[in-house]
Amino acid sequence: MATAFRVVLITAPRGRKAEALAKGLVKARLAACVNIVPAIVSHYAWKGKLCRDAESLLIVKTSAAKLAALERWVEKNHPYEVPEVIALKIDRGSSAYASWLAGELSSRIVR
Repeated sequence: MATAFRVVLITAPRGRKAEALAKGLVKARLAACVNIVPAIVSHYAWKGKLCRDAESLLIVKTSAAKLAALERWVEKNHPYEVPEVIALKIDRGSSAYASWLAGELSSRIVR
């Protein structure tokens, strides 16, 4: 499991847009699972201004092989001009969970 899978962090507007992004990533089989942390506050600089926004955080589980396609999908479907997409390698995890991830990411059936 050390390098086959990734956790991807994506911030999004709270509410329906975060839900739509999560559902779309799973439906497209670019993610096996997406957790939504519904309420975060982000502080950042954008175009010379200090910003503070209420957002949600998507925690996406995917494979290294699907990462580029996931990034393209997010760029196309995300409402932000520059969406945050940060991928982290999974160094350890249960083999049962890794098997489940692999199966979900290779499946074409969306229930």
